[in-house]
Amino acid sequence: MSEPRKIVIIGAGLAGASAATALRERGYGGDLLLMGTDAHRPYELPPLSKGVLLGNSDEPDWVHDEGYYDEHDIRLASGVTATRLEPGARLVLDDAGGEHLYDRLVLATGSRPRPLPVPGGELPGLYALRTLDDSLRLRSAFADAERVVVVGAGWIGTEAAAAARHHGAEVTVVSPGRLPLASVLGDEVAGVFRDLHQENGVHWRLGERVAEVTGDSGGVRGVRLSGGDELAADVVLVAVGAAPRVELAHAAGLELSDDGGVCVDAGLRTSAPDIYAIGDIAAHFHPRYDHRIRVEHWATARGHGAHVAPNLLGENEPYLALPYFFTDQYDLGCEYRGSADLDRDRLVVRGDLAARDFTAFWVTPGGEVGAAMNVNQWDDGDALQALVDGHAVVTDEQLRSGNLADLG
Repeated sequence: MSEPRKIVIIGAGLAGASAATALRERGYGGDLLLMGTDAHRPYELPPLSKGVLLGNSDEPDWVHDEGYYDEHDIRLASGVTATRLEPGARLVLDDAGGEHLYDRLVLATGSRPRPLPVPGGELPGLYALRTLDDSLRLRSAFADAERVVVVGAGWIGTEAAAAARHHGAEVTVVSPGRLPLASVLGDEVAGVFRDLHQENGVHWRLGERVAEVTGDSGGVRGVRLSGGDELAADVVLVAVGAAPRVELAHAAGLELSDDGGVCVDAGLRTSAPDIYAIGDIAAHFHPRYDHRIRVEHWATARGHGAHVAPNLLGENEPYLALPYFFTDQYDLGCEYRGSADLDRDRLVVRGDLAARDFTAFWVTPGGEVGAAMNVNQWDDGDALQALVDGHAVVTDEQLRSGNLADLG
């Protein structure tokens, strides 16, 4: 494979910007175009539901200083949306009338918040949280609100609920699940997050669904639940998950996965020659798990971007890094490494769940550490990474009381 003369990256978030950065760091000297719909230069998403939403910062973590892209000859086209791919012609068209030929193409189009498919779900005054502008608008709304309803109890929903309480609003979280985050953490650890929010004044409406958003053209008044109760609200945040932006890939005939992502092989290459997909949209065949995984987290976006660069230049190395994410809510901070199968793996806890000072391990039937999450414990990060990366086979007692650095 000869070195490409021109690489186009569609999507100027962390994944796309990381790919562009890695290409230049590896000495790629060809034409490099990074285009994205957002009007801002590339930034990281985690601060939007944390520091920015809390009011600790007015800016996100920028991937690079403003001058970096010019200095490294990266043509950054902000506020430009790709509208069509023509793989046969190796051509990208955009909404500004641009036509861009490429030798290699990277799709890093990310995700969009899923809408709430109920009557009133399009009323003005409903909020979503995905972009910097979303976060700033929502922060202002939280500061003025008396009553906030958050629909959804995943990571965005729970972090936003904590921010709304920080701003002094009365907060209710509605979710059809029995516990927040249970699909990721299982019931026992999910109960820690339920209790944390309850102790901080959040009202839960678990096991319930929103049937209607009430209001008019002037804005929302609240939500009506499937059981008939109505919850008054000045602000309603819809946080019911994200959908990968795969319209370009679908229209171009690329293979899609069952979960709606773009199928890529272990080296992040799609079904079309010279087109790669990274970040939220990539349904990546992971050699560790022997099946496809699609991960919508910061570390994967950054990792995919750095990894795809040498493959664009002729290598074909598999992406082997494991999922990682973190959260900060009230006085709880945690990091999660790996991927647990909650139907199969057993939970082993080191420390005190009730005190929110513990490490949770998910152990496979064969005794391997499949995932680990440290909560308000910060000394064992490297050891936990080694346990998960190394398929360490350990006993429950070793995890509960042994020296973790000696087990990996």
